[in-house]
Amino acid sequence: MTGPASAASAAELVIMEEEHAAHNYHPLPVVIASGEGAWVTDVDGRRYLDCLAAYSAVNFGHSHPVLLEAAREQLGRITLTSRAFHSDRLGPFVEELAALAGKDMVLPMNTGAEAVESGIKVARAWGYRVKGVAPGRATIIVADGNFHGRTTTIVSFSDDPTARDDFGPFTPGFVRVPYGDADALGRAIDDTTVAVLLEPIQGEAGIIVPPAGYLARVRELCTENEVLFIADEIQSGLGRTGATFACDLVGVVPDVYLLGKALGGGIVPVSAVVANRDILGVLRPGEHGSTFGGNPLAAAVGTAVVRMLATGEMQSRATLLGERLQRRLGELLGHGVVAVRGAGLWAGIDIDPALGTGRQVCELLMERGVLAKDTHGSTIRLAPPIVIDPEDLDWAVDQLSAVLGELGAAVPTAAPAAVSR
Repeated sequence: MTGPASAASAAELVIMEEEHAAHNYHPLPVVIASGEGAWVTDVDGRRYLDCLAAYSAVNFGHSHPVLLEAAREQLGRITLTSRAFHSDRLGPFVEELAALAGKDMVLPMNTGAEAVESGIKVARAWGYRVKGVAPGRATIIVADGNFHGRTTTIVSFSDDPTARDDFGPFTPGFVRVPYGDADALGRAIDDTTVAVLLEPIQGEAGIIVPPAGYLARVRELCTENEVLFIADEIQSGLGRTGATFACDLVGVVPDVYLLGKALGGGIVPVSAVVANRDILGVLRPGEHGSTFGGNPLAAAVGTAVVRMLATGEMQSRATLLGERLQRRLGELLGHGVVAVRGAGLWAGIDIDPALGTGRQVCELLMERGVLAKDTHGSTIRLAPPIVIDPEDLDWAVDQLSAVLGELGAAVPTAAPAAVSR
């Protein structure tokens, strides 16, 4: 480890963070210093298998040589110009990303939440300027259990009390319906509806896969009612589910893709709104922007990511490894696991609450050298880098099985029922 904190112990580094960083996260007590592929190493030299991949931002592994080379080469040239000027990196990036998505245009931003906010603005402008919705009346339909980010506007349409409590007043203009219920969505559409914003698979909610036919019906409803279908593929897209986009798994093409996380290769924040010209073309100079959006460093790394995905190798790998992961996790059903969901190399695992919480399972996995993340009490998520070795993937499931066995052994056996006489 190098740098000003190199002489500090793990405990000292945690204290520094706890003392001076806002407590908006509750991390596991591991202090990571380096990483390569699917593995990370802490300040004491202990290695851990990363089965979170920064919520899919590290889909291609830590320190991927192709992505590092793209970043290093650009670092030596220029990193930021702002969009006040053209750069030699932005054109190739947006052209190749648009081609990957089968669309015309790209609005480059930085974080996933910025992509969502940008998509909302674009949808509203389209609603007023193209569809003809009355000024100030545009509404967007969203789903229960959604997670699109944590800005004030986005938490306005969340149903998670942790995201909402004490952060009002909230932004109007959103209608929430049950996820997976196309009939409810159809009933919610009216003359003010400009878009439907959905995660094709809900990530933060616990890798919730919608019912068969749901996304196709959403597509039909949007087409029938002249409403934009916006797919938030920030976590599900770019190879994670075994396809370039999760929508591809069911043959559905949305009007707008929201992308982020893996688009920056785990090196820099890169996000984008991707759509055709008749949608993104509604924006006029000065109406939207970002000092860092589309910067040369981000564009160089993003282009390398797009070219990697264009070969299809990562998608195929996620499909094969995902089948292996789902098969192995299925063996744990009834042995401390009550449900398994997922697509590609992405799994939500519901732990039997009688054994413990998702956080407790993740803490015990950490002790065994596996890093994972809990959500909503009893659920844990596995999303290892797509470059993970099959043997390492099996080893991670073995550790989960061992943890469940430990917890099961610790649960007191119920006393025999009294016999009536």
